[in-house]
Amino acid sequence: MTAELVLEAPFAELWAGQDPFVAVEALRGEVFRELEGRRTLRTEVAGRGYFVKIHRGIGWGEIFKNLLSLRLPVVGAANEWQASRRLTDAGVATLRAVAYGRRGWNPARQHSFVVSEELAPTLSLADFCRDWPQQPPPLALKRALIARVADMAGRMHRAGINHRDFYICHFLLHLDPAPTAADFRLSLIDLHRAQCRPATPRRWRNKDLASLYFSVLEIGLTQRDFLRFLRAYFLRPLRDILRDETPLLRHLVPEGERLLERYRRKFAPGVQ
Repeated sequence: MTAELVLEAPFAELWAGQDPFVAVEALRGEVFRELEGRRTLRTEVAGRGYFVKIHRGIGWGEIFKNLLSLRLPVVGAANEWQASRRLTDAGVATLRAVAYGRRGWNPARQHSFVVSEELAPTLSLADFCRDWPQQPPPLALKRALIARVADMAGRMHRAGINHRDFYICHFLLHLDPAPTAADFRLSLIDLHRAQCRPATPRRWRNKDLASLYFSVLEIGLTQRDFLRFLRAYFLRPLRDILRDETPLLRHLVPEGERLLERYRRKFAPGVQ
């Protein structure tokens, strides 16, 4: 049977002498998501919070349904484990995974898990920016956050990682100490759909950037803010970016607006 296992403290000691695949199923706590073949919960060990994601296989039917819909299925915890390690190596703050296991070669029935340290206290960047149109933030803080998101995105893509759920709600702003333009921490989360390659294909890079663009359309950013992002993301003069990245720039606006319109249709008040 194909198997991988990495255990760090406190789980190396907690599960000593046990089958980790049985032990992880015995963890109890607040369940955040319960889907066919996947479970996400928060648990505590020695007074510290951890998030646990358990994958039990989604079956060939679900795999083929995803493929026929041109979606790459998530069949286990390996994506999140690999992405968290690669992001850390690239200098992108993210979840710290402390336990990972995978067994079984059949992707439809594979059993896997990943346990990550809880990031708290934090607030999603989407929630932090929600009232910016009515209550603009300090200019220095807004510019610092734009530069940091651009830097994290650039590092991620240059490291061969694309996120596939790249929205500002998946950036967590740490609240202790209170964030200022000169001192704040930002972490990227929700890596279960991430892909890792030697280099990020342009198509997947552009998909991530379009998703990010869509997610900031209603927080009051200006054209200058978007240009600042491009400079910090590409690490090149703006003149060169506008010349060399024309296909991307032409793609971002209509794709971002298409995603926004789809979001509004799905979540508009009164729509069932």
